[in-house]
Amino acid sequence: MKRKMPALNALRAFEVAGHTRSFTRAAEMLHVTQSAVSRQVQQLERQLERQLGEQLLLRRRHHLELSATGRLLLQALRQSFDRIELTVRSIQEKTHLQRLRINAPPTFTSRWLIPRLQSLRAAAPELEITLTTSLRDDLVESGSLDCAISFGNGEWGGLYDQLIMNERHIAVCSPALLEDRDEPVIDLSAFTLLHVLASSDQRYLTWQHWLKAAGIDDVELGGGYEFDLLDHAICAAVDGLGVTIADRHMIGRELRQGTLVPLREIEVDGHQSYWLLTRTGQDDVLQVALFRAWLKSQVEEQERGARRARP
Repeated sequence: MKRKMPALNALRAFEVAGHTRSFTRAAEMLHVTQSAVSRQVQQLERQLERQLGEQLLLRRRHHLELSATGRLLLQALRQSFDRIELTVRSIQEKTHLQRLRINAPPTFTSRWLIPRLQSLRAAAPELEITLTTSLRDDLVESGSLDCAISFGNGEWGGLYDQLIMNERHIAVCSPALLEDRDEPVIDLSAFTLLHVLASSDQRYLTWQHWLKAAGIDDVELGGGYEFDLLDHAICAAVDGLGVTIADRHMIGRELRQGTLVPLREIEVDGHQSYWLLTRTGQDDVLQVALFRAWLKSQVEEQERGARRARP
């Protein structure tokens, strides 16, 4: 049967350019020149626009925008290329039914996920795990991933997302910093504040949110130490460097062991959360379903433990 379809190279070029909104970025990902990507997309546009009578891409000064028709085509191409990649990989790998490839944030991985992997092995002994922590690994762009755990606000275009858990921020420090301090109100100006960076030049606003909830004013937030990972800020707090704001879920072990103690019993909701991301149409993949069910059971168990611990 003869199919009336554009060349696959042109479809692939459009899919990547549409996702990245950039010919330059698409060329880097496809390992070709920018002009090659632009030429392939233009050929595709001419062919489809004659058939559809509508534009696919709108060229702006510094980026590309998709028309409504372009977005519809992009979604179809994503799903099709994902299915092709997964099928080819499953043919290549004899153990594909057992191996699950996950990418997750570094702090979440080391502090929450890895300590629970024994439980996953007990619940699903047939499941084998490949776990990466690349901050740049994108489920849409990477055909080697089955799912991802991402930290953010839930805006994951083109993916199926499921909320895992919300952050609960508390201010913590080493108990050694509080020795010989009998004041009923702790003066934060006497401590070094430990901040976590949202980007290379911007901090998360966790300190501001916590101080507002605690009703504490006149604290200078400009100084202190900065870290690009929450894990590093937590380690620094354990070592007695200063006080940090941390997600309670990430410091459960330190709180139980007493190596970190709350400065005050005040918690605030974080503005971002942890999400499980999968590709649309992957609900029937066995290893993804097993992992999703196990994650849900772990979060429920964690919540039950938290309720029991409350006075």
